[in-house]
This record gives sequence, C-alpha cells and structure tokens, in this order.
Amino acid sequence: MQRDFWRLIATGITTVEAAGEVGVSWPVTSRWFRHAGGMAPLSLDEPAGRYLSFAEREEIALLNAQGRGVREIAREIGRDPGTVSRELRRNAATRSGKQVYRAVVAQWKAQQAAKRPKTAKLVNNDQLREYVQDRLAGNVRRPDGTIVSGPTPPPWKGLNKPHRQDRRWSTAWSPEQIAQRLKVEFPDDESMRISHEAIYQSLFIEGRGALKRELVTCLRTGRALREPRARSRNKAQGHVTADVVLSERPAEAEDRAIPGHWEGDLIIGTGRSAIGTLVERSSRSTLLVHLPRMEGWGEKPYVKNGPSLGGYGAVAMNAALTASMTKLPEQLRKTLTWDRGKELSGHALFALQTGTRVFFADPHSPWQRPSNENTNGLLRQYFPKGTDLSRWSAEDLEAVAHALNNRPRKILGWKTPAEVFEDQLRSLQQPGVASTG
Repeated sequence: MQRDFWRLIATGITTVEAAGEVGVSWPVTSRWFRHAGGMAPLSLDEPAGRYLSFAEREEIALLNAQGRGVREIAREIGRDPGTVSRELRRNAATRSGKQVYRAVVAQWKAQQAAKRPKTAKLVNNDQLREYVQDRLAGNVRRPDGTIVSGPTPPPWKGLNKPHRQDRRWSTAWSPEQIAQRLKVEFPDDESMRISHEAIYQSLFIEGRGALKRELVTCLRTGRALREPRARSRNKAQGHVTADVVLSERPAEAEDRAIPGHWEGDLIIGTGRSAIGTLVERSSRSTLLVHLPRMEGWGEKPYVKNGPSLGGYGAVAMNAALTASMTKLPEQLRKTLTWDRGKELSGHALFALQTGTRVFFADPHSPWQRPSNENTNGLLRQYFPKGTDLSRWSAEDLEAVAHALNNRPRKILGWKTPAEVFEDQLRSLQQPGVASTG
C-alpha cells in the first residue's frame, strides 16, 4: 500500500489525492510523507517472489479468519506451510493482548523487519560532518572577514518553508555544491566523500541523527520537505520599443562565451522596498544594487504621477544602476537584459551614461533570463518575501553578494563565480588583448 502511495506521489499528485487512490485516510498519508521528508523510504519496485506480497497477506488474513489451517492456507496461495506459519506468528497484531492477523499490520511489520539500517556516514566521520555543517550554516562575512549578523530569526518550529519570516543568514552552499567541492578540496582523501542525496536525507528524514533538522532553514528554499516549485510570472509593460526586444540582442550574448553580458531584475519587499540584482551571464557573478528610499518617503502625501520615492522609480533606478555598472571595466558592460518592469523605463539614458545596451525579455518569459532568475531564488534565502528590504545597508548587500560569489557552481565546473570573474579581469589586463566593447 505504501509502495502504491509513493508511486502516485512520484507522478506529481498531492497526498490527499494519493490517499483516495490507495484507500487510506489523508492524515495517515500526510504523516507518511512528512516523516519521510517527502522522499520514498522504500524501493518502488515490487518485492521479489521469495517474499510475501500484500495481496498474499490479504489472502492469508481472509482464510485465517475463516478458520482454515496452516497447510490448507499454504496450498491455496502456493507457499510452503512453514512460510505461512512464521507469517502468522511473527506479523500478527498484538495490541489487543492476543494475536490477530491483519494484512495491513503484517505488511508494515514485514517492511520494518526488512530494513537494514546503516549508520550514516556523517555520524561516523567528524571531519566530514563539520565540513558539511560549516558550508550549510556558516556565517556571512564581508570581504575583509568581519561577520554580518543579519536578522534575528524566530525559533524554528519545524514548519515547511516559512516564506514570510526572517531567516538566518548563512553561507548556505547547496548539498550538491558541498558534495562536488569535496572532490576539489580533498582529491586524495576518499573518506571525504558524500553524495548530495545523503546530505538531503540527513536533513529531511527524521531519525537520521547526523545533522540537525533545523539546518533545512539554511537551504535556499527553506523547505523541510521535497516539493515541486511554482514558477513566478512577469507582467508585460508597454514602454518597450522594437529596437530593445530580446531578438535584437547580439548573438554573442546567447552562448555565454564572451563576458560582459548581464541579466537584471528586482527582488521586492514590503513598503515599496527592493534590491536590484545583476548577474553576469558568463561567470554568474552577482552584483546587488542598493535602492534606499528617497527623502520624504512616508512623510509627504501621495501625488498622482509624481516622482516615486520608494527607491526603485525610474530616476532612482537609473542612478543606482549607473553607479554599480560604471565600477566595471568597459569591456565587461556590453549589454543588460531586463524584464519588462517600469523601473527601467529610462533605459535610453542609462545606456548613454554607461555604454551598456539594454534589452527586454519577452512577456511572461523568465527563462530568457535564467541566470538572474536562479540567483533571485538564491537571494530569497537572505531576503525572504514579505520583509522590509530597505533595512539592509549597501555594505550588507556587498557581504551577501560576496557569500554568493564564493559558492561553487556546477555549471562552472565547481569553480566559484568570483574565481571565474577574476580570470576574466586578468585576461583583460593582459597586453595585446583587444577590446570587443
């Protein structure tokens, strides 16, 4: 029955729908899902013929209730009498004080007995466990090494994905980044190896005992269970002209071979607060743009069609983006791909001041800015939805960007964006390198 339940979960349906399909109450299936961390705790393959199946146990329960003997039951189901005798003795329910054979209870007992639990690798290897925990939950530091304390999060209550609460700031490498980086940092030490799946299981499954389950709040999503993610949608705006649509972007920006092409967007908080995000397509290096509220915000009455004081109106956005982009070498600021938000409606002036051509993605097409969308998801670990983002200073944003740029990336061969970006800068400084800007 549980095997059927997990097969249905694998198709993408909810626990309530799966409960109806297998004939179990939804609180029971919800408990199965929660205790297993959203991951099937047993193989989805049918057991080999040497083991009794659930259908055979149902037949044994029915015949036993009719008063049939062991040998007669064995003949009916085509099994050895000893198998039936052991089944009735070992897997009967005993809660009532006497043995009563029920197929569901017998199946559960058999599955429990069939488990061969091994001590988790993170339990036995102290050095490996400390490495994993440090990369998951280490402190965010500025480039000079000083710690940024971040917010004071509420106590973790085991709730799944606390969207609207502050979360602890941590270095927060993903389990896959940790698993792959171990091979880079300990190439000759086979004891310092663990799969990302084993790390997830230590976090998600109750009773594993290797890592504290509160560390799920250090994962990017903050989920305590495995669940599918929903896509966000962009809203189309009418300020985009034909010469700045994505199809007009130079072809060299598409293959990521040449550095200097950026993707950008905002992450929005409460009270008209926001942070600008810029991601270089080749190195995946991230810049965070500080967008403080303008003078008079919250004091002056609202003026229709007046200047935006929230920090990311067109004027403030242009000034902040220009300040961030002009710190880069000219060869590393060729193009910027943005969504269709009005905050960049003054893109012509921005392009004139920085030499960076601006292009806009198609409506409802976040996949056209994939690096930026992925980075915004990573940043929500530090800046959750439903919080005021204006409270963080430019130095705080720099520290978070520093933490993000020093996390290894699979797409970069487990190098960090900072390492790749440094290589790009070094190549520009070599004599005889021509500018393509």
